[in-house]
This record gives sequence, C-alpha cells and structure tokens, in this order.
Amino acid sequence: MLEPWLQQRLGVAVRRMAPVAGGSIHRSWRLDLVDGSRAFLKTNRHAALPWLEAEVEGLEALAAVAPATLSLPKPLVCQRVGDQSVLLLSWLELSAESDSDAWHRFGRDLAALHKASLAVGQGQGCFGWSRDNVIGAMPQPNGWHRDWAAFFVDQRLAHQLRLASASGLQFRGGASLLAWARAHLRGHQPEPVLVHGDLWRGNADLLVEGGAALYDPAVHRADREVDLAMARLFGGFPAPFFAGYHQGWPLPPDADSREELYNLYHLLNHANLFGGGYVRQAQQVIDALLR
Repeated sequence: MLEPWLQQRLGVAVRRMAPVAGGSIHRSWRLDLVDGSRAFLKTNRHAALPWLEAEVEGLEALAAVAPATLSLPKPLVCQRVGDQSVLLLSWLELSAESDSDAWHRFGRDLAALHKASLAVGQGQGCFGWSRDNVIGAMPQPNGWHRDWAAFFVDQRLAHQLRLASASGLQFRGGASLLAWARAHLRGHQPEPVLVHGDLWRGNADLLVEGGAALYDPAVHRADREVDLAMARLFGGFPAPFFAGYHQGWPLPPDADSREELYNLYHLLNHANLFGGGYVRQAQQVIDALLR
C-alpha cells in the first residue's frame, strides 16, 4: 500500500485515491488530501523508473523557459517504492471551458517558450537531447545531431520503421520514404528549440485559475514546427491557439509542406503501439508523400 509512504512524503494524510483515466502507459491517480489540497500520482512497474525520470527532466526543462502564464506540473518525488516506480506531481485543475482568448494566449506562450529555449538549456545549436526518452510507450532515441534532416530521418522515421519491421509489420515504400524525406528536408535549416514532443490535445489544456498547462512531454531539441504540426493531429487544438502562436513567432511560409511528414512520425508510432487503423493511415500518408 502506498498510503503510508505518500503521507510521509506529503506531510499530510491521503483521504482518497481516485483513478484518472486517459493514460495508456502508467496508472494515474488524483490524491485528495485531508487538508483539502490535491496531488497527482503516476505508478508503473519497477523497471519503468527511467521513463518517469525522463518525464521529470522534461518537465523541469520546459518549466525553465515557460512564461508565467504557462504551467507545468511540478515533480515532487520520483523513485521506486517496493515493486513499483512512482512519480508524485503537483495537481493542475484543468478547465472544461473553451475560451478563445485563453487559447490565443496559450499559442503566444508556446511561441515564447520555443523562442526562450534558443538561449537556455543543454544542446544549444544541436538537435536531440541528453538522454533517450519515450513517446507513448515506445523508446525515442535522441542522439545529438547538427543536421536536422539527418536527425529526423534517422532518429524518428527510420527508428519507427525498424520497430515496425521487428514486430513483423512492413510498410510499402519505407526505404523510398527515407530517401524522399532526407531530400525534402535538406534545404530546411530550422533553429533547434526545446519542443514538448508529444503535443496532442490530450497533453495540454486550459486551467481553471487562468492560463494553460502542458504535461506528459517527450522533450528534445527540434524544429519548432513539429509541435505545431502535432497540435493539428488527433482532433487538434482550437484555431485561436495557432493564431496566437503566429502572432508570437510566425512559422515559415512553407511550413505546411512539412506538416504531413512530421506527423507521419506519430502515425508510425501509433501504428507500432496500437496497430489497426493507424497502420492504414500511416501507409496512406507514405503513399501520398511518394506520389
């Protein structure tokens, strides 16, 4: 039982542990404490501690360059407890309201975070990260590269195709895709900003007290367009978010020409994780890019 350990670490007893739905990797809980406050708990098997440690590092890196109106959960404790790995985080009260002005500000705040990261933190001038992490439940390699095309093709697309092949899943045109992507990105030389890395609608929201929040990152230094591309995938963010980002730091005029390629990484990852329709969707994108 975790309750005695939680009370010791929090300094207050837990009144209730309520399961939180939505995660496919960890078990998640909202902790209602006897003093009226709340905390957030993630648990996983003993061997999963490096995943949680990578999340802590990502949250702290993003928080170091985030503007005051953009929140991230604060890591409180990350360690093994018995046969489990646990991550204890501060609680964020998410809002169910749709506020166009708040989403517009959220977009501006993400632009500010991206811009601030150019001069702060590890790996300035390079693409990658100091450690590998995970995207969903899949390993995400982050070895440093100075060339964006090489990083994205080798560490993102080729990696996912290798994972697929190892599980018996073959994508038609895979080798041709890698050559096409390398050529397509060769003339594109973005600045390596710190990106969230898994910025779909389920990993960001507005807060009840105002402002917005990011969580569950898969951080690395990359072309900032990868965050904006994914923000249009899997349901997508509201239009004011993109308008706000454009106001804060406009994307290049040809950014649309890379969006489908960047999102293919996430479709391949979902194909490896879940199979089914994601396999067909990824293949359709590969076919379309190679036409």
